[in-house]
Amino acid sequence: MGVYVLKKKIRIRYDANRVEEREVNYIPVRYILALLLAVLETVAVITILILFGKYVPYFYLAMWATEIGCVIHIIACDEAPDYKIPWLLTVLIVPVAGFMLYFLFGNRKLQHKFIRRLDAMRKQTYNARTEELAEKLTAEKTTIATDARMLCKIADTNLFTNTSQTYFPLGEDMHKQMLIDLATAEKFIFMDYFIIEEGIFWNSILEILKAKAAAGVEVRVIYDDIGCMMTLPGNYDKILRGFGIDAVPFSKLKGNADSEFNNRSHRKITVIDGKIGYTGGVNIADEYINEKVVYGHWKDVGLRLEGEAVRELTKLFLVDYGINVRKLPENKHDYFPEYSVPAEGYVIPFGDGPKPIYDRRVGKSVIENMLNHATRYFYAMTPYLILDEALCQAVENAALRGVQVKLILPSIPDKWIVKELACSHYERLMKAGVEIYEYTPGFVHAKVYLADDETAMVGTINMDHRSLVHNFENGVWMHRCDCIESIKADFADTFAKSIRIDESKANWHWMRRFIRSVAKVFAPLM
Repeated sequence: MGVYVLKKKIRIRYDANRVEEREVNYIPVRYILALLLAVLETVAVITILILFGKYVPYFYLAMWATEIGCVIHIIACDEAPDYKIPWLLTVLIVPVAGFMLYFLFGNRKLQHKFIRRLDAMRKQTYNARTEELAEKLTAEKTTIATDARMLCKIADTNLFTNTSQTYFPLGEDMHKQMLIDLATAEKFIFMDYFIIEEGIFWNSILEILKAKAAAGVEVRVIYDDIGCMMTLPGNYDKILRGFGIDAVPFSKLKGNADSEFNNRSHRKITVIDGKIGYTGGVNIADEYINEKVVYGHWKDVGLRLEGEAVRELTKLFLVDYGINVRKLPENKHDYFPEYSVPAEGYVIPFGDGPKPIYDRRVGKSVIENMLNHATRYFYAMTPYLILDEALCQAVENAALRGVQVKLILPSIPDKWIVKELACSHYERLMKAGVEIYEYTPGFVHAKVYLADDETAMVGTINMDHRSLVHNFENGVWMHRCDCIESIKADFADTFAKSIRIDESKANWHWMRRFIRSVAKVFAPLM
């Protein structure tokens, strides 16, 4: 079924003098059928319940009791109030359908098919020196050491040194170096991305992957099945396997009306021989390297690691791979080589995602700890700003303590409603002293956070509910690392290209306020 693909012709403007017409995948038929099945399943279940309530004596009492039980469950669960409110409104306002929608879509836990191999995959790990390094870090700065210990515990990761870091302020800078590193692979290449799209970026990588696979290098690729819904054919994993590349879609869409529409893999990871690793906000598509103009200039960042810390990126890849294949292949290589590169600072690569893999909100905890312990400044670049009450207060409290808090967001949004949700926070944050900037050349897709010239986090984690709660994400926490100076310089350059928002530049019309208020109520479900 995945072979049949709907096509459409689009015009792509690369610059003022270069416009091309290309035929691209619209939506593969497999995805359309999966979406229809999910809708039909939902409608069928709700219809059956309504009919039972109408024609089966006293069945309405059972539905009434179920609705009360559902309300009690929502109130008593461990979720944040921001997440409970929209579901309570849905259950109370929409009879029968409300609580059925909650049962079908409110559960964000992974299905059993995702977790069968977790224990086996977690055993494929490496030797670490976390406690030894944490003691050393404690002697330098206690608050940072406690943050590092907490992160290692809640993300099941480790603290590293002996890892060089290279920060790329643009996707095209990362692209050039990535091609050089991929060409050096001798044993294996692992790539895990939310979006892969055929074009200059991916095709340049694919040529290397095909050549390496033909030469006996183990090549594995993971791409998110929904993330690539409109960028790749529905059977692209089979196409790649034809080139000798072991490819698997993450959480293949099958039309189940459940959490498969959440819990997507938003990760961006490349690992080469277990020695070199890449992450950041950059997906493998041409707009990320400004070869295609979509929303003005695309501002994104990447991070290259070389040394001990790459082992954790390898582990994250293997876990993602292991929970998405029917049968685990035999290990061909030592995926966790002892490889060190002398460099300053402490590094913690980490993952984040839904329960039961992660019992706590890892990315949110990292951002909150950076805000809580900043004494001079906290800077952030994020494409989306959809904050729950706890994170919003953490941002406000930092500013109220006298910390200079600056946030950079896109001037040209990729989604209108998400832009309105971000604007709904502006007035409150600015009253607390937070400075909000919009990147005037175009769209900011970077996810980078910096505090006090000492601590930074670069990865895939946005400041919104979907990133902080629903998705599989990853990041790299760094303290006193060589690349932090480059990160600070990039913030300075980006501030210079951005406009500061104040009341004179914000649209406070009552209709837009109303739209933002309504959207804000249901933001946790988006």
